Amino acid sequence: MLLIAAFIFGVLSMWLLLLLCCDVCNRSKGQKRPFFSLLNHYLTQRVASGLSLLQRRRLELSTKNILQVQHSTLLRQIHRNRKTEYGKLYHFSEITDRETFRSLHPLTRYDHYKDYIERIGTGEENVLISERPSVLSRTSGTSGSGAMLLSTRETANDFHQGFGVVFNSMLNTYPRIGNLQRTAKFYYPPNWSNSESGIPIGPNSPSPLTSKLNLNMYSTPAAGFEIATEPEALYIHLLFALKDRSLGTLEASFASIVYHSFACLQNKWGQLIEDIRLGQINPKLKISDHVRMKLQVQLKADPRRASELAAEFESGFSGIARRVWPHLNLVLAVDSGSNELYGSHLKHFYCAGVPIYSPVYAATEGFIGVNLWPEKEERHYLLWPQSIFFEFIPVDLCNGEQPQTLFLDEVKKDELYELIVTNTSGLYRYRMGDIVKVVGFHNQCPIVEFKYRQGQLLNVRGEKITEEAFYQTLLRAVTLWPGAVLLDYCCVESGLLGPFCGSSDPHYEVFVEIKGVRNLSEDQRYKLDQCLQEDSEQYQSFRRKGSIGPVRVHIVAAGSFKELTNFIIANLGTSYSQFNMHRVLRKKEFLDFIQRKVIS
Repeated sequence: MLLIAAFIFGVLSMWLLLLLCCDVCNRSKGQKRPFFSLLNHYLTQRVASGLSLLQRRRLELSTKNILQVQHSTLLRQIHRNRKTEYGKLYHFSEITDRETFRSLHPLTRYDHYKDYIERIGTGEENVLISERPSVLSRTSGTSGSGAMLLSTRETANDFHQGFGVVFNSMLNTYPRIGNLQRTAKFYYPPNWSNSESGIPIGPNSPSPLTSKLNLNMYSTPAAGFEIATEPEALYIHLLFALKDRSLGTLEASFASIVYHSFACLQNKWGQLIEDIRLGQINPKLKISDHVRMKLQVQLKADPRRASELAAEFESGFSGIARRVWPHLNLVLAVDSGSNELYGSHLKHFYCAGVPIYSPVYAATEGFIGVNLWPEKEERHYLLWPQSIFFEFIPVDLCNGEQPQTLFLDEVKKDELYELIVTNTSGLYRYRMGDIVKVVGFHNQCPIVEFKYRQGQLLNVRGEKITEEAFYQTLLRAVTLWPGAVLLDYCCVESGLLGPFCGSSDPHYEVFVEIKGVRNLSEDQRYKLDQCLQEDSEQYQSFRRKGSIGPVRVHIVAAGSFKELTNFIIANLGTSYSQFNMHRVLRKKEFLDFIQRKVIS
């Protein structure tokens, strides 16, 4: 009987192994990879698929009982930190429900926490949170200067769970993601440093090197993620992505990163295909010898692929993504907010015909929302109620210091609100400065659309033109500049120029990078001011009174905004993975930089 059982077990095992091998082969058509690499990819993907399904179900359950989930989220954080110096100061031990919390704790901004966070950086414990933070993270600085916030292990766990839900949404909408195609991940290691007490200072976003099992899923070898400088890292990402004809996904934190990657490809494709033809790592790249050796082992000469790529590049760059990667399924990158312009360039030019999925609404403050609808053009995000306690200020009350807030179950569809968060890493009733619109509900939980950041308002006389409104007006004005295509832009309130503003009337200075035309007439430039008057009654009223001067439009050289991005990142000490372009510049040094790029 034992022999028969062993025989049956052996036959079943062989049958299951055969089925496994067949499934791996079916999902890896066109892949030139070792079988064990494919098997690792397959098993990792199966495990991720199962976990993502569990995380999706957990999210669905939480949205059906939103009051209890938010109550538990709040009290868990309050209880955990009740014995800290901060918890004692604000009577956390007396807080038993959300109403008590709202009455005992004021609404806060960053200045409220700055000293506490500096003390934690020097090594003081039990100050703001009961545990030692895992990272001190800088914000992107769109409100003027980068703030330093705390991140904990629970913060990282929220991001992992959120991206698990993203993976589930991707599989449901784009089933071919389940094939064993690699992903080109455009990632740049931050410049890590340490606080006085040894706490790492850097972004709270995970590195691809965090999980060795996932590396087989990326086109860039592991050594490529060790390259610290952005130009060299980008070149290597492009080189290995181009080598893989069966590539399935392009991934980055933001659409701006993908857009700048294609702009780099458009400039350097000749050298890239020569490296593919010869099977060499460009000797001019400033990378360490040990990284170069590891990469060189992974790169073999491929004249056929080089010739195929050359033919496509010589035909132009419209729709180039699908032409060089015919099996490309998806671009995975956030393209809402300040990234909307970059997403539009990708959608209509470089990545024409390829779906773009904007997966999450996240910030240094935490994982805020997830997009469960990849196929929709609108970028809507379901709020994440499991780790952040949400409050909302109606937009018409935002100017007050301590306005009455609404809870998550009290908001209404089609209304605008300032978002208030209490998170897992020491922010309580924190005014992020984000304005969102409630566009609907999923079960009991609000679905929001990001509208703008308060720090990015144009406001020289109280007219308050939002980033979103100005962007739409600028797009309309550009259509009145025959042949012009807007590539990038930023604005400055004239007060930042000081005595050099050239006019006694406050006004906007607008810097644009365009293609298709070399110059604009004064009449064409004035079209932007006319469009602003048509789109904003308040602006028009101030213009007619003469209390606001006309918009001044400046054209900058090609590539200026990529250089500005590098300059801002270096100045603020932030990273590419968390940077959003500043549409309204608030620092004089940023203004001085872009002014030096003006050509007309």
